[in-house]
Amino acid sequence: MKFTLAVLLAFGVGHLVCAQPLVKPSGHLELFNGRDFTGWTFCLKGDSNPLATWSVTNGVIHCTGKPTGYLRTVSAYQDYVLTVEWRFVKVAPKQDNSGILVNMQLPDKVWPACVQVQGKHTRQGDLFLMAGAESKEHRGQDANTALPLHGTANEHPVGEWDTVRTVCANGTVTAWVNDRLMNTTTACTVTNGFIGLQSEGGELEIRRLALDPLPIN
Repeated sequence: MKFTLAVLLAFGVGHLVCAQPLVKPSGHLELFNGRDFTGWTFCLKGDSNPLATWSVTNGVIHCTGKPTGYLRTVSAYQDYVLTVEWRFVKVAPKQDNSGILVNMQLPDKVWPACVQVQGKHTRQGDLFLMAGAESKEHRGQDANTALPLHGTANEHPVGEWDTVRTVCANGTVTAWVNDRLMNTTTACTVTNGFIGLQSEGGELEIRRLALDPLPIN
């Protein structure tokens, strides 16, 4: 499922081969440099070439949505505010899905233990506890059952940019879509880890991926 190290390094992409120290942001940090995938690695079904799925043009990441898998950070993080600015290029049945993965655990596989902020069209803000991860609000439910977003969706029309902010703080994950609180879950069993974006059918673009420290109470 992992693409070969030699090819990834040729394109400026790191590959995690041992445990990394956790990064707890103390200041603003741009995760995407606007040029290439430095600081990122990939996991796709079928050991597919990730650069046929993920590309960078004019400072924007493009994802075809096929095959299924993800792009993730090489570094692991704890206690932060993650800002993602993204949009669907187009949507169609079974071509309208993605997600933001936080507190991702090794080994790399489709899918790893983590918390997913749903990116599916009209469902941005649902929370999934994946691959054995659990939380207080989800415990006892089926693994494929999401914690539904609060109220109605707050996405912009297809083709317009949405801003999703995910706050990870001491085992609590909170999701905001376009400045509206959409969901929260507490006492998560995964409290730190890698950050990823799904390739899951939807053709999308990402123009910003950034971390900030938790606000001081």
